[in-house]
Amino acid sequence: MRFDIITLFPEMLTSFMAMGVTRRAFESGQLQVHLWNPREYASGNYRRIDDRPFGGGPGMVMLAEPLWQCLNAIRSDRQQDRVQAPLVYFSPLGEALDHTRVDRWAKSATGAVLLCGRYEGVDQRFIDAHVDFQISVGDLVLSGGEIPAMAFLDAIARLQPGVLHDPDSHASDSFNPSLDGLLDCPHYTRPEVWQGQQVPEPLLSGHHAQILGWRRAQSLTQTWRHRPDLITAARAAQQLTPQDEACLADLVNVTAAKKNRLQ
Repeated sequence: MRFDIITLFPEMLTSFMAMGVTRRAFESGQLQVHLWNPREYASGNYRRIDDRPFGGGPGMVMLAEPLWQCLNAIRSDRQQDRVQAPLVYFSPLGEALDHTRVDRWAKSATGAVLLCGRYEGVDQRFIDAHVDFQISVGDLVLSGGEIPAMAFLDAIARLQPGVLHDPDSHASDSFNPSLDGLLDCPHYTRPEVWQGQQVPEPLLSGHHAQILGWRRAQSLTQTWRHRPDLITAARAAQQLTPQDEACLADLVNVTAAKKNRLQ
């Protein structure tokens, strides 16, 4: 699967792809990443890629023409592809990146061209004419699209076969369908007691069914406390069992009892 990245700072992506467990996806060629600097496609002695915004105001705006020329070069280099890869722009206007969308991209046959904006943004005419998808990584503003691009690629890379030591590792991740889209449970390792805190007894029992039951209950608890919207979604999809609902009812009752004691 091939990804082409348009960025003014290709060295940021180069370092990212050489580190961590996900580097295996890049080293093996499962994810082929090509880096393109739009400055190389700008005209003039200074290779200018930005200018002041019409209407005034602070900051600079990336020029449409160098981006267009860079995109043309990528399209030409991808001529062997029967289906042209979509252009993705990382922007606060985009759809929120989540596990479902990552899983879809991880199974894509064409990959994508990723546009990392800078400054105040990109000339809207280029976006209107050539961008196929806009993606957001949260309600915040970053200095450029390189960090979202790395988050996007990292999430896709870890889903590739053989990248993680245990092929089932990502099956228990938060938001995964195997958890019905819920948050993952807490995790513990040695020693059994750390600063007076004991590892929960079920995890030390060696009883497989008891461990699975504890983990499911903790997953429900974490989700109910921190992302109740995911509980609502799981109910709407009829993914919760009667045992799950009983666990949630107990949580509601215990919380209400604590509030009453404090009043």
